[in-house]
Amino acid sequence: MAGTGVHVIKDIDGAAAVLHPLRLRLLGELEEPDSAAGVARRLGLPRQQVNYHMRQLEAAGLIGMVGQRKRRGCVERQMRAVAKSFVISPGTLGDIAADPSNVDRDETDGYLVASAAAVIDEVDGLGEALDAAGRPLKALTVRSEVRLAAPGLQRMFMEELTEAVDSVAARYHDTRGQGGRLLHVLVGAYPAPTEASPRTGPRRPWSSRTRAAAP
Repeated sequence: MAGTGVHVIKDIDGAAAVLHPLRLRLLGELEEPDSAAGVARRLGLPRQQVNYHMRQLEAAGLIGMVGQRKRRGCVERQMRAVAKSFVISPGTLGDIAADPSNVDRDETDGYLVASAAAVIDEVDGLGEALDAAGRPLKALTVRSEVRLAAPGLQRMFMEELTEAVDSVAARYHDTRGQGGRLLHVLVGAYPAPTEASPRTGPRRPWSSRTRAAAP
């Protein structure tokens, strides 16, 4: 994903390269530059084993050489992860990838997941195209957390939020004229996880609102 600290893995080979316990650990270790020998020393693993898996990560474009260093008569390649975090594109699944057009809107959780998956592919593709053209991607992210006084208010909140979004969209939507721009707007709301799980990890803070848009 151009211009961000997130790298989107777009192909099956890349996904296969990263979905390996040791390679996942190596990506974390290589947030700062190091050699295969250096990482092997830190992890207490054979250098040949670490070097092999680093070569696989390099071939998949997940790490890259940032320099060289002489050590004990040898030249060590200094490698670093191409990003601080990674996500596998849902598009790598091909025809079985999550697609909101194939999900009933009444299946609210599935429709939200499929829509979020589509956003990953669309935003990444747009970012790459605009980056190649030397232009920034103008995007907006709003994250917020709302604590409701009673569970029964959830439906009222969601209905009012939907009406507000629809109202703003209707006010700006205009199919007339030339040179207009179509925006995709996604708003979702769901109960916050109440405790950590092996899949989600610690509950992420959402109390602060972050807005990010290119000028």
